[in-house]
Amino acid sequence: MRLTDIAHSWLKESLKPGDITIDATLGNGHDALFLAQNIGEKGHVFGFDVQKNALQQSQLLLGSEPCRKTFFHQGHEHMASTLPESIKGKARVIMFNLGWLPGSDKSLITQAKTTVSALEQSFPFLAPNGKLSVMVYPGHEGGDHEAAMVMQWLENVCSPSDSELLLEKVIVPNRPTAPILLKISKKQ
Repeated sequence: MRLTDIAHSWLKESLKPGDITIDATLGNGHDALFLAQNIGEKGHVFGFDVQKNALQQSQLLLGSEPCRKTFFHQGHEHMASTLPESIKGKARVIMFNLGWLPGSDKSLITQAKTTVSALEQSFPFLAPNGKLSVMVYPGHEGGDHEAAMVMQWLENVCSPSDSELLLEKVIVPNRPTAPILLKISKKQ
């Protein structure tokens, strides 16, 4: 089973019609489509991407989905200043799928500094019992550094015994450059 399938299965347990969700890295729109298909017409998918073609592809893919959709042509590190204040503490699921936009320029990748900033900004939007998934991709230029920085930051935030966040890593054994799924659950 692919790690994206594992992430979707884990997140689907929490999703219900009417939920607010965030796709922090729209890419080709597959995660946004997954979210849309699980939240119904009263649900809302907010999405971010720096590439215009990612927004267009996501709009096209989600075109017939009945949920509300709001996509922002900017980096996820602007989440706190862009998302409506009214959804703080209400996002049931937040997804990050790092790296580059499949089928496009592989030199344009997510960056450790902006990703960590976006993660930090995302937690206030996460609902009680909400879930956040991060797919990191070591093994490409810049990917090793980003994966290490994201995992180190999350371990520091989620490790204190009084933390309201629980971190679980899903690692493919014997494949050091394989993607890594980071699953973060927010306690009540």
